[in-house]
Amino acid sequence: MPRWRAAQGPSTALITREGQERLKAELDELWRVRRPEVVQALAAAAAEGDRSENAEYSYRKKQLGEIDRRVRYLTKRLEVLKVVEGRPADPTAVFFGAWVTLEDEDDGRQATYRIVGPDESDAGRGWISIDAPLARALLGKRVEDSIEAVLPGGAVRFTVVAVRYEDEAQ
Repeated sequence: MPRWRAAQGPSTALITREGQERLKAELDELWRVRRPEVVQALAAAAAEGDRSENAEYSYRKKQLGEIDRRVRYLTKRLEVLKVVEGRPADPTAVFFGAWVTLEDEDDGRQATYRIVGPDESDAGRGWISIDAPLARALLGKRVEDSIEAVLPGGAVRFTVVAVRYEDEAQ
């Protein structure tokens, strides 16, 4: 079975202020703390002599490459991201940054999701990317609207129960 997948389009360049701060903090941590530590360890491993059979040297070299790749990615990504702050003009509708409570029309279970940028999505916290099928189906919807989203488990119907934004009481 082939592992080929169709190329996806570019991800949406939106982010919340908190998400931008987290990415900046990660970049700062990598550049000012982790990279100097790895460079120092790499230099110490290189000083041990024969590099061809030095596992520590090979490991540190690989680790440095991974850090440098992430630093390059974060630097480029932070340049293009647009921070979305505040409430939209119509806070009764679902837009970027909204907390949306949905009720599954089949079993009545409720779940709350937050629509965020692709760089800050976190399924464990209920934060879904604006590029996700569920978020796309929700955009512009209001309380009591029904939606159908095609999820990995198949098509599911939801009813919007509540919409709120960050500056409201949680």
